[in-house]
Amino acid sequence: MPQSAFDTLRALAIGSQALGLTLIITLETLLGDEARPWQGGVLAVMVASALMIALIRLYRNKRYQKQLAERRRAVEEEEER
Repeated sequence: MPQSAFDTLRALAIGSQALGLTLIITLETLLGDEARPWQGGVLAVMVASALMIALIRLYRNKRYQKQLAERRRAVEEEEER
């Protein structure tokens, strides 16, 4: 399975963090000190999305490693015959 030069998860992570930072700055600009609770909410969503992306990446890597091990095992069994 060849790796693509474009990593969708990395782009999603960068985009979500950039959007969150932009939203936090915009809230501070528009609402001043009243923006604090909203900024906390945005930060919580940013952290949650980062954790979800990390879990998805971990799942994909584990699945890829499992497939690779199964292929190696199949090749070894074929060579023994």
